[in-house]
Amino acid sequence: MNDSVQTISLLSLTLVFIPVLLVIGILWKWSLAPGHATYALGRMLVQLLLIGYCLMYIFEAENSLIVIAVLIVMVTVASWIALGTVKTRRVSLYRQALISILIGGGIVLVIVTQGVLQLEPWYLPQYMIPLAGMVFANSMNAVSLAAERMNAELERQINFEQARNIAMRAAMIPTINAMLAVGLVSLPGMMTGQILSGISPLIAARYQIMVMCMIFAGGGLSTAMFLEMSRKQFMDLRSKSG
Repeated sequence: MNDSVQTISLLSLTLVFIPVLLVIGILWKWSLAPGHATYALGRMLVQLLLIGYCLMYIFEAENSLIVIAVLIVMVTVASWIALGTVKTRRVSLYRQALISILIGGGIVLVIVTQGVLQLEPWYLPQYMIPLAGMVFANSMNAVSLAAERMNAELERQINFEQARNIAMRAAMIPTINAMLAVGLVSLPGMMTGQILSGISPLIAARYQIMVMCMIFAGGGLSTAMFLEMSRKQFMDLRSKSG
């Protein structure tokens, strides 16, 4: 296997924006608010460029306090973004989202980094930060879907247990679909990246199995905790809408 990673020049990178601009043009032609997509594209560019420089500093520093600070920022921001689907109840549900993502995702992250990978040192940033990003982002998405579905079902006057089950099922659909499709329809990001970097596909497959289990468990635990911890807040919503 080739152990070198092909460097993408800035000039070559600009070519990928050709189909992107085509999609923006279609959105504009069809009056589908291309401004929002353009803003998201610009924000993505700025965020990735900035995080690239930040990660270079973090990786070179190898300081456990810096890594912990990054993880805290990840969880804090993820918890707030997760509640974007229920903006009117964002503040009242924030504590529950924060705790559920922190504990649900954190348990899985500890098992993966300290049990499966046995990182040395324990906070090895090259592994800890990307893996934490995967598990917390997936937990964020799962909690977000659950919150939206729970809110919608209770507004229909469904009882809590039934609404909770529907919300949990909805939250897990993307991850379950991803597990069904992996290897047949898609090669996920981590596996693709490792193969491109020259790692054996067999080793890359093991890492991807770890990642799929990690995001399934992290999302499931975080969602279940969030729904149970938010029972009172959601029941208050149900009584008001009734």
